[in-house]
Formats: sequence, C-alpha cells, structure tokens
Amino acid sequence: MKEITDFIQKLYNTQEFIALHEPRFLGNEKQYLNECIDSTFVSSVGKFVTLFEEKFAHYVGSSFAVACVNGTSALHAALHVANVQRDDEVLTQALSFVATSNAIAYCGAQPIFIDVDKETMGMSPDALESFLHTHCRIENGRCINTITNKIIKACVPMHTFGHPCTIDTIAHICQQWHITLIEDSAESLGSRYKQQHTGTFGKMGIFSFNGNKIITAGSGGVIVTDDEQLAQKLKHITTTAKRPHKWEYYHDELGYNYRLSNLNAALLVAQLEQLETFLEDKRTLAQHYETFFSHYDDIKFVTQPSDAQSNYWLNAIVCKDQHARDQFLEYTNDQGVMTRPIWRLLSDLPMYQTCYNDLLVNSRYLQERVVNIPSGVRL
Repeated sequence: MKEITDFIQKLYNTQEFIALHEPRFLGNEKQYLNECIDSTFVSSVGKFVTLFEEKFAHYVGSSFAVACVNGTSALHAALHVANVQRDDEVLTQALSFVATSNAIAYCGAQPIFIDVDKETMGMSPDALESFLHTHCRIENGRCINTITNKIIKACVPMHTFGHPCTIDTIAHICQQWHITLIEDSAESLGSRYKQQHTGTFGKMGIFSFNGNKIITAGSGGVIVTDDEQLAQKLKHITTTAKRPHKWEYYHDELGYNYRLSNLNAALLVAQLEQLETFLEDKRTLAQHYETFFSHYDDIKFVTQPSDAQSNYWLNAIVCKDQHARDQFLEYTNDQGVMTRPIWRLLSDLPMYQTCYNDLLVNSRYLQERVVNIPSGVRL
C-alpha cells in the first residue's frame, strides 16, 4: 500500500496531508464578492442570483434554474411541487448520501429502496422494472403499490460520484408507470449521458454546491426544469410563498426560506467560469489513476459507464473484500492521504430500517468494498 500512497503524493506534489476534495478559488471570486458587498444586496435579492440561474440553466441545457440554499432543500422543494405528500411513496436507492431520503421524509413520504447496478453505482433499471411489475398496478393514471396500497408519486435515482446511471431507460420506465422522475444530480455537474447533461432527463433535476463539490460556494443548490409553470412555482415556494409587492407581506401558501443568497451566488458565478478547467484536470487525474490501478489484480478503479462522460467528482476504487477495504482505509489515512468508504446503506439507518427494499445485493457488495480516494483539482 505504500506504493499507492507514494503515487498519490506524487500526483499532488506534496508530502503534506492530502484532502479528499478541497475547494479551489482561482478566478473572480473575490472580485465578485466585493462587488456584491459594495452593492449592499447580500441576501436572496441581487444580480448574481439571477445571473447564476441563467448561466447554470444554459450550461446544463435546461430552460430554467432556481437557486436554493443547498442541495437538500432543492430536492425537498422539487418533491413538494411534484405533489409528493404524506403517506405517498418514492422510489430511490439505498446507496446514496442521507439527504436523498431525508428530503423524501420531509414531505411525510416513505422511500422504497431499489438496488443499483455495479457498473454505474446508480439505480438499476432492471431492478426498478422488476419491482414495478411484481408489486404495482396502474389505476386512474396513478402507480399503486399493491403491498401497501399507497401511491408511488416519484422516482429519485442518484448519479453516484458523478457517474451517470442508465437514466434514459429509467425515464422511460417512469413514464410508462406514471411516476414523476426527479434526478438527484447533486454530484454530477459536468457529467453527460449520451451527450445529454444529467439532471435534464426527468421533470426536474437538482445539483449541490456544498464545500466538497466540483464547484462550491460553501453551500448552495439548484433545481433545473424545462417546465415554466414548475419553475415559477419553485421560485415562489422557495421564497416563503410571498406574493410580489412593493411593501405588503402576503404569503398565499406554506413556503420555505430556501432561496440562495447573493453572496453565495457571486461565488458560484466565478466558480462556474472555471468549471471546464476543473473538469479537464479531474479527467486527467482519473486517467492517471486508471493506468496506475490497472496493474493491481485485487483493486479495480471505477471508470465512467458506457455511453457516459463522467465528471469524476470523487474517484473510487473497489477492493476485493471488506477486510481489504478496511486495511486500505487505515493505512492511507495514517499516512496523511484522506480516503473514505462509500456511505452506509440508507436502509440500515435507524429512521429507514422499516422501509421496503429489494434485498440490495449489488448495493451491499459495493458498500463492503468501495473506497473514495483524493479527487481534488490539483494546483
């Protein structure tokens, strides 16, 4: 394992601590922040919020973008406007960050955990179709779970570590079963499947700009959609459902204080200007890793799936078993090279243990073996 840590230290040209993914502020961040501060518009009203929404929508190829305080609030708002309500059910994956299921739970709905494919680490279309054909029926244009007799309102697949899942097939299945598709693209900015950007295959898609994401403002999120009415609804409910007026405060429904601040947006505009440079460096880094790990029989480097162009947000390896994974984690972290395991399956967490799952064979296989290795943009 010393050979591996030596190689990573060489890639980053340092013997100091190497973080898993640290932010880089190399462009106009300070200039735009100063401009924002000088304007005194530092909250959710300001030119940088609008500018970021326009530039982001253009980049991913969506008609509209609505900026939020973080990715979790973005997903919650998207589920809310998709009419996901208490006692509804939402199809998702257990191999994901906890925010995916938390946003479902915020609506009072219950997640149903579908297995992933080993190649993509994202929701398996075969597992999704198998569950629907075995346990569901269509009644009055709605998908009904015959086990619980509840409505399955939405499906939320996630593009794990920036690797696109087989999203076109999932979109087709959801359309057949009258299920709203909302993509959790929190990790996949810059990733494309069959030349189409992730987050644009469903009714809505969400992205995150947390401190460890490919571009960041410390926090932040965004919802994209091609539906103008949905976009207007999203902007309304994320602004506390306040009716526009010069001085009156009138709120016409339950809303959320989820709008992104102008300060955060100023950072994101500058970060978005550097995205292509970040992506180029990350793909070069992934190529170095792929070549290096090709000489190991007991470690597999995770590469982009078929028909996909991944952003390689977090590089990952698959160890031969859990024992080898644990040894790898202990050694690398002791040497100042930060690595971490993939998330614990959401279905095993206390708040989601009673939720249905389809045995999650591939999800458990990956949980026991996958490790993330340093993936930050190198200086």
